[in-house]
Amino acid sequence: MAAYRKMDQKTLDREYSARGTVSDGVFEAAIANYTQLSEHCRQSLDCRVDIPYGSSPDEVLDIFPAGDNAPLFIFIHGGYWRALSQKESSFMAEAFTKRGVAVAAVNYSLAPEASLDKIVRQCRRALAWTYDNAKSFGVDRERIYIGGSSAGGHLVGMLISSGWHRRFGVPPDIVKGACALSGLFELEPLLRAEANTWMNLDEAAAKRNSPANHLPEEHGCPLIVSYGGNETAEFKRQTDDYAAAWRNAGFSCTYVAAAQRNHFDIVMELCDPIGELGQKVFSQIGV
Repeated sequence: MAAYRKMDQKTLDREYSARGTVSDGVFEAAIANYTQLSEHCRQSLDCRVDIPYGSSPDEVLDIFPAGDNAPLFIFIHGGYWRALSQKESSFMAEAFTKRGVAVAAVNYSLAPEASLDKIVRQCRRALAWTYDNAKSFGVDRERIYIGGSSAGGHLVGMLISSGWHRRFGVPPDIVKGACALSGLFELEPLLRAEANTWMNLDEAAAKRNSPANHLPEEHGCPLIVSYGGNETAEFKRQTDDYAAAWRNAGFSCTYVAAAQRNHFDIVMELCDPIGELGQKVFSQIGV
């Protein structure tokens, strides 16, 4: 019996298991790399840690200033909404600040204790907070760019979606450019997949939190998308479909191939300013 798109349950679970695409050693090495590089950036760069953007203890971010009136790159970590934090998610800060781009790594509450609705609200609150407080750390609030990987790619999609800005008191064009890596943009299949054992989504929540359902009617920013070469067909399809929908809505979307990368190390491309993804992101920012 098909669970989704003619896939049986075993196939669907495999298609939505990012962890299943790499060995234990590759996964552990990627997490260690995130952690070590992020710690290096905090120790070697100007960094303001654990700055509250809301009232919850989880609502904090680490900011790496880059001089007066700098553009800002906000990074939202992955972990299938249930793992990691901002402390493993500032590995790109050295590459960005060297080019005059400030970096903010955002923390949010994790599933299953936190619902996806809550996580999305927190990320929107973090974006609104940085816009409102940009001057205090030297950022030009008219040059805010965002990026994220995996769950963070999904959350990027929710930040560039329509219909939430007035509630947070920010303009609909608050984000000037976005980069979504290995994201999920249509959550209906998760209702039937193993991931829902920790996400606890119902049909309404899946629709409400699917970026593909909330494309902007205007103010769609330039978007960069990518995924690793060995990712599953469904992860690839999700990005391809979202990119096509973004373009069909009349907005710019650039796909960057990353055949030699996997779901977990593709983010390291943000540390390489001469690689294709790094060049596209820096070009988007204008540095």
